[in-house]
Amino acid sequence: MSIKVENLTHIYDEGLPFAHKALDDVSFEINDGDFVGLIGHTGSGKSTLIQHLNGIMKPNYGKIFINDFDITGKNQNLTEIRKRVGIVFQYAEYQLFEETVERDIAFGPTNLGLDEEEISKRVKKSMKDVGLDYETYAQKSPFDLSGGQKRRVAIAGVIAMNPEVLILDEPTAGLDPGGRDEIFELIKSLHDNNNMTVILSSHSMDDMAKLVNTLMVMNKGKLEFFGEPRQIFKDNADKLKDMGLDIPQVLELALKLRKKAGFNIRTDVINISEVKKEIERCLREKDYIEIKLDNKIETNGFFHTREGV
Repeated sequence: MSIKVENLTHIYDEGLPFAHKALDDVSFEINDGDFVGLIGHTGSGKSTLIQHLNGIMKPNYGKIFINDFDITGKNQNLTEIRKRVGIVFQYAEYQLFEETVERDIAFGPTNLGLDEEEISKRVKKSMKDVGLDYETYAQKSPFDLSGGQKRRVAIAGVIAMNPEVLILDEPTAGLDPGGRDEIFELIKSLHDNNNMTVILSSHSMDDMAKLVNTLMVMNKGKLEFFGEPRQIFKDNADKLKDMGLDIPQVLELALKLRKKAGFNIRTDVINISEVKKEIERCLREKDYIEIKLDNKIETNGFFHTREGV
């Protein structure tokens, strides 16, 4: 399912003294089946943008097309769009309310008016997709589960609607590192195995670099950058930092090795294996600058600077 946004503008309290432009003339296109990362500091407009993509919020100006259907037109019936564009909100487990995991996941499909057989089929499939064994978890209370498991139940409840687009707003917020990694692996699996378009909002630049094909960077309501993650990180590292954003840690390491240790290392590395190969290459080929420290020259490829590199 493709998404096309044209000149999208949203103004909170328009016409009042405290009016605030949360989205400012935002335009982009997302192709069917893409995996898109959405980043930006708090207040950049990410969450406001997300809530426009299935009609939860209406723009003051601009249009949104879902498969050429204008969801911003007047008197549009958005029911079909909301079936096909699913959103998992931040701290989605706060939306759990049923007595059992099975009933919570079944809530959406039940509201679609599906028969019991189809509902049961969808619940079992979505639980399998998020890595929850049906026999083990179906009759448990969602409130007895761990934070990561609750998050999986919430995601299962959305994908049980069979959306073609899955949007996740900070899906790992509040989880420990292990739970965060599990959720990111789950999202990648959902994208790879279910032929769906995924839009993932996250502050984790390292995970964005590993996961997504397309990166969107929001800043003060505007779409600052849109494109391939490697190129955006390579060309705009300083600009991203000025916007209060991080860059992948391996790229930070590569930049420090170039600046402080004289390594002639690539500046488009975005994962551990790439930076490791570059460091090994530089050492093997002696592709670095000898550095004078305390009147001594280090020539064996190992550098000990006061900066700790």
